[in-house]
Order: sequence, then structure tokens, then C-alpha cells
Amino acid sequence: MRESFQPRSSLLPYGQQWLDEADIESVIQVLRSDFLTQGPVIQAFEQKVANYVGAKYGVAFTNGTAALHGACFAAGIGPGDEVLTTPLTFLASSNCVLYQGGKPVFCDINMETYNIDANLIEAKITSATKAIIAVDFSGQPVEIDRILQIARENKLILIEDAAHSLGADYDGLKVGAWADMTMFSFHPVKHVTTGEGGIIVTDNEEFYKKLIQFRSHGMTRNPDEMTKNDGPWYYEMHALGYNYRMTDIQAALGVSQMDKLDNFIQRRREIVEIYNRDLADIPGLVLPYQHPKANSSWHLYVVRFLPEYFSYSRREIFETLRNWNIGVHVHYIPVYLQPFYKELGYSEGLCPNAERYYETAITLPLFPKMTDDDVLYVVKAIKSLTL
Repeated sequence: MRESFQPRSSLLPYGQQWLDEADIESVIQVLRSDFLTQGPVIQAFEQKVANYVGAKYGVAFTNGTAALHGACFAAGIGPGDEVLTTPLTFLASSNCVLYQGGKPVFCDINMETYNIDANLIEAKITSATKAIIAVDFSGQPVEIDRILQIARENKLILIEDAAHSLGADYDGLKVGAWADMTMFSFHPVKHVTTGEGGIIVTDNEEFYKKLIQFRSHGMTRNPDEMTKNDGPWYYEMHALGYNYRMTDIQAALGVSQMDKLDNFIQRRREIVEIYNRDLADIPGLVLPYQHPKANSSWHLYVVRFLPEYFSYSRREIFETLRNWNIGVHVHYIPVYLQPFYKELGYSEGLCPNAERYYETAITLPLFPKMTDDDVLYVVKAIKSLTL
């Protein structure tokens, strides 16, 4: 690795929020209002997200994991039920199944898109299969048309974990308009942020009502849903729910951030164009693939360093880039390789493609506030250690 490369003095993270005065003012207005939580801004945010993606309903949660938990509850997942999902995801995509007593069944990835391989799904379906949780890794939508057809033919519920893909579209339709339930995340590294937060969008009224109850202790104050009514103060608990409510403070930030979503995505795509152009000539460096039907919203830009082309290991490359103040990351360790999952009986070798991917992948910085000079710095660093 060339010693002549001059590292920058401050860290360039792999992802970061971008807030402006409009965001701050939106939050201040709530702080000056009568409601800090369970107020009108939450519904405004839910409707804004639902309208953007083309869904009827939105139900906001404290975070994306809580939202996925709610989706599994609404889908009726329980002990003995199997749910197909990908191993190349954050822990929440399968943990949410465990929360309900179900069993995650991992299906290997397609080595071009890094999403769940639609060709492998049907072979994993059994009489115990209840649902599919398809994850849009890095912002690229799964082959949702094929997966939805498989789900319908086998009477399965399709949940789309779209934590990475708000604003993306597939075959002309926004992510959020396809699956039975779709989850978006609003963590600060995502496309828009509420600090922490998540949402489920759906067209299904039954799912919507269950989600509303689940995020608030399984409770209802709707007289039409009660078994009796002792008076205006009365409420009933119909299921074991949780306190997964988003605050109006968070929702206000989300309302303001949604106004900038399309601009954020456009900037992400501009950065990707620079990466694709300037990294294309490095032998053994595998750049992201774009499915012809998919229009990614580019949450992550992941490259793979094929070991036969480089004299340095992936770890050496990673640590060198970190030493040069480039906040590279690795997304993700296959879920079933975690010690907790091994205790449940999962083992290495279950999904060979996911494991092969994991051994070679590095995530490069990608967020709207990056300047062109930031992007070119990353390019120069990679070229200095690979060419």
C-alpha cells in the first residue's frame, strides 16, 4: 500500500443525517404545542409517507425493529410458524420472527443483487411456512413481482423489509406499493430520519387495525371494537402489545425530512455515478449491480474485493481505509453465524453465497451531504492501495 497517500484529518462516515433549519423549526413547533406524543403530527407523518409510496395506511413505530415486530404480530406469526428470509440483513429481519415464537428459515442470496434469490424460495416452503420477509439490501428492491406471485400461490403473507429502500421503485411502482406490509426505517443513516423510528405501510385494513393496537399495549379505545363500554374513560386490552409509539417530536422531524427525500436520493445517485465511473477499471473490484427492473435509492454502496486479485486481505484493506479516516463498514455478517443463532441450531455452510459475499465485502461512504471531493478522496484511497 502506497505510503505517499495523504490521509484526511477528519473521519468521513459511511452514512450521516442532513438536517437544516426547516427541520429544527418543525421540531420546535411541536415543543411549543400541547402534544409531545400521541398528538396530530404522528398521523400527518404517517399519511405523508403512505401517500409518497402509494399505500392506504401508515403506522409509525419507535424504530424499524419494532415495526417489523408489529408486522409479524399482524401477520399472525406464532409458535411453530416458519418465515423465509435472507441471511444478508441486520439482525432485526429475523429476530422479529423469534419475538413471536416463529422460526426464521434462511434462503441464500443472488450473487448479483445480494438480495434473497427468488429462484430458491419455493424449495424452502413447507406446510409450516406462514410468511416471507424480503429485504431490499442496500436500497435495491427485491424481485418483488416474482416473490409476490410465489407468496400468493402458496397463501403466504409478504412483508418487505425496506429499511434501505425508501424512495426506490421496481417496475415503475414505489417500494411500499407491492407487499402486504412494508417497513421503512428512519435511523440517522437512512434516507430521511426521525432520530429513531420506523413505519409499516399497508393497504390491508385488518393489518392496519392490528398494528395500531399492537404499538400501544394491545389496547383500544374504539367503542366499535370493545366488548363493553363503561364510559368515556374506558379502554380494553385485546392482545399482548407493546409501547412502541413514536413521539410527535420525532414525527415532526420526519414530516420536514420527507420534503427533501427526492433531493437526497438524487444526490445519492450522483455519488454512485462517480463511484461507478472512477472505480470501474480496477481488476477484481466488484461494483454493485443494478437489476433492470429496479431503481435503487442507494442506501449503501458495497464493493467486493476478490482475494485472488489483491495482495492484501479484506481486513487489511478495511483497517487501512479506516486509518485514512474513511469510515468504511461491512454489511452484513450472515445472521445465522451469530452465536445466539448457532445455539438455536443454525450452522456455517447454510447459505454459501451469503458467506462468500461476507468474506469480500466493504461498504464505502455514501450520504447526501458528501461533496464530490469527498467521493474522489475515497476513490483515490482505494486506487492507491489496489493498483
